[in-house]
This record gives sequence, structure tokens and C-alpha cells, in this order.
Amino acid sequence: MRKALPILFYLFSFQFALAQKNTLQKADGSSIAVREIDKFINELTEKAEVTGLAVGIINNNKVSYVKAFGFKNKSLNQRNDTATCFYAASFSKALFAYLVMQLVDEKRINLDKPLFEYLPKPIPEYDNYKDLAGDDRWKLITARHCLSHTTGFPNWRQLNPRDNQKLEIFFTPGSRYAYSGEGLLLLQLVIEAITNRKLEDLAREKIFKPFGMIRTDYVWAERFENNFAVGHDFDEDPFQKRKRKSSNAAGSMETTISDYTRFMANVLQKKGISETSWKEMTTPQISIFTRQQFPSLNNDTTSKNKSIQLSYGLGWGTFKSSQGWAFFKEGHSDDGWQHYSIAIPSKKFSLVLMSNSLNAEGIYKELVEKLAGVEIPWEWEIYTPYRPFLKLPEKILTSYVGTYDGKLKVIVTMENGRLKVASPSIGLPKTTVYAIRDGYFFMKALPVEISFQKDSTGNIEKLTVIEENDRYELKKIDSSLPK
Repeated sequence: MRKALPILFYLFSFQFALAQKNTLQKADGSSIAVREIDKFINELTEKAEVTGLAVGIINNNKVSYVKAFGFKNKSLNQRNDTATCFYAASFSKALFAYLVMQLVDEKRINLDKPLFEYLPKPIPEYDNYKDLAGDDRWKLITARHCLSHTTGFPNWRQLNPRDNQKLEIFFTPGSRYAYSGEGLLLLQLVIEAITNRKLEDLAREKIFKPFGMIRTDYVWAERFENNFAVGHDFDEDPFQKRKRKSSNAAGSMETTISDYTRFMANVLQKKGISETSWKEMTTPQISIFTRQQFPSLNNDTTSKNKSIQLSYGLGWGTFKSSQGWAFFKEGHSDDGWQHYSIAIPSKKFSLVLMSNSLNAEGIYKELVEKLAGVEIPWEWEIYTPYRPFLKLPEKILTSYVGTYDGKLKVIVTMENGRLKVASPSIGLPKTTVYAIRDGYFFMKALPVEISFQKDSTGNIEKLTVIEENDRYELKKIDSSLPK
């Protein structure tokens, strides 16, 4: 009971402080009733099967709304609350950037001094950076490059487009944007060397404690055990919770919607940071011309981003919204975590969205437009709006079950009321398909559509797989369930 008291106080203090708010102001100046927000979120999350969502809104640079919806673990029927710990994913990067800028203010690090000059030995002599030997461009990399994602590194070495899982530099540092967690990890090495302290200790001293973030840390803590969320897949089934024991500036943080919204309020208030560093952090450092953010090293450019001046600052993305200059940060992990935050300083407004569902990004375009009154660069962020789907009777779904063969082999099964498609020919595991209408389905996990065709007697005889410009027509050869 004693362990639960701090959590109860934490929840009560937030609920009491926010209870008097009946309406909130969007960034566009219009008002929205709290009950309208609640109703909209409940209806939208249900339609899109977003298992859990937590929302924070800042008005006049102060926390004005913090609520949690849905489940922290649907399989156990456990609901989220505002003290539920979520894996923060890349929200970790924005907080790390704020910490680095504090160290810039203290003149512990210079944004433009090559990082190797802070270390006792050349970067390639560290075990994690041996791959860089032979490419002297590592001598050019600075803290500014790391925070603005211009190091030339892939996002992670495991995602190296050459499929060699090596850490390589793909372009001259500073010459273009390419999102990279590896860059943040290198900067963490340098920060810990400069200060002779672990990242988690620095963050506790400089941000978590001063900002009142009592349920946030870069490593898993015992105090999180009594209230934490797990991620959920497209079918709302839970992933196993990963409890990180070592800090990673690019993505090891655990936090709550209450704590992170409080952090955003402090960022808008410029707490613990100089005006100069704050402006540096939120000012464009590099323009972004890629059509989409990922894969991070893609070269397909577009002029569409020019009108909003899409750029990256130091730790945050930036763009010109309809209501003024904005900075934002996303968080994403394939084990069920999808987050988004946006702040518009001139309006003293911020919105924080945190979800433990792989379906969440499909509602973020609509959600931000409703709650903030601004449009975000959702196509670049690959926030493709969710597709409504029908829940067909099991009798109809069962008629599609069977094995289909042709240029590839497809096996259709029913599990827990859902129609699933697998293909041993291409290594596709059982994947749920969702009905647009009777006979026509789509996948959430892949850009694939499935069409079933009937013969003259009304029985299913064929299946067509549609993937962009490719079509595969397969004949039904077995109607029985595979054993």
C-alpha cells in the first residue's frame, strides 16, 4: 500500500489541477470542449483499433489536459492511466538534445568541435566503432551533426542498405539529412566521457528531478513495476515488455504521459536553458527534401516539403505550420509504440500523443488536426490514415479458408475470428487481412490487397494478390484447414 501512495498522489494532483478546465484552446485560436475531445478520441480509437492512447495538451505554456484511454495490457483487461509507464522510443532523443544544450550553455561541449577531440583515443579504436577505420570522415563529425541527423550514418548499422550490418558513413557529414540513432549513440559516448557520468545520472540531475518527472528514466526502474504498459500489434495482441537495463540516448527511456507533457511545458517555458541555446535547438539546421523519412538513407526527393520549409533542428524536426513555426518529435518502435509531439511556441501550445498500439499512427493526422487545428507533414512521416474495415460474420470468412496455388502458394486460415493469410513461398507468416467489402481485403502490415473470386455456383475458386503493380492469380486447390 505504501508503494502505491506516491502513484495515487501523482494521479490525484493532476486530476485536481485539470478538473476545472471545461474547454481548451487549439493552436488556431478556436476552442474545444473537453468532453468533445474525450468523445472524439474514444470513437476514433475504437474505429481504428488503437489499443491504448495517452494525450497531453499545453495551453499558455502550461499543462491543461492529460488523459489516458484504452488498455495498457488488453489481454489482461488492464486499463491505462496517466501514471502508466510507456516505452518512450525516440522521444528519448528530444530529451537528450535538451540535456546536450544545457551542457552547451555550461561550455562543456561545443556544437561545432569535432567529437574525436573530446575523446582520449581515436573513435575507430572504440569497440563499437571499429567499422569506421579507413574512412577519415569520422574526424568531421560534430555534436551538431549528431543532433541534426547529418552524420552520414544509417539509422542503425543493422539497417545498412548494403546488408553488411556495418556502421558506415554514406555522405560527407553535414551535407544532407538522414535520420540516425547511431549518431545520438556516438554523441552519448562523448557526453559521458566529458562529464565522467552516465547519461541516466545526468538526466536525473538536470531534467527529471527539476521538472518533476518522477516516473521517467533512461533505464528500467523498480518503481515502474506496479504500472506499465505493453505494446500491442495490429490485431491488438500484446508484445512482450522489454525492460532496458542500459541507457541509450536514441531510445531507452521509459516515461508517462504526465511526465512527458510536463517536459514539453518546461521546454516551451525554456526552463534550464538559455535563450540562445533554445533558439539554436529549434531553428532549422538542415532542409529536408526526401519524400519520406524512412528508409533513412533514401534518395527520392520531392519539392513538396519546400512550402512548409520542412527541416531538422537539434533533436527536433521543424516546419512552418498554418499557425506559425513548429517543432516536433516522433517515437516509433515495431514492438507496439507510436508517439508524436508538436509545439508551436508563438501560440504557447503543444500536443503530446503516446500510444502502445501499432495502429496509432493511422489516426495521428486526423487527431492532430482535430486537437491542434494544424496539418502536419504526415506523408513524410508515413502517417498513412487508417482504412476503415468491415467485421464480416465468421460464416462468410470461413468460406475463404483453404490453400491457393499458382506463381506462389498462399494458405488462408481462421484464428480467433480473424482471417489470416500466409505464404511459405515468400516467407510471409500468418498475417491478418481486413475486409473492405465481402471478397476484398487489405493488410495493415504490408501494402497488399487480397481479392477472392467465386465460380458460377457461388463457391470461392480463385484468389488474387495485389501488390502495387504486381498481381498474382492463384487457384484454390484445397478447402480444408491445414493441419
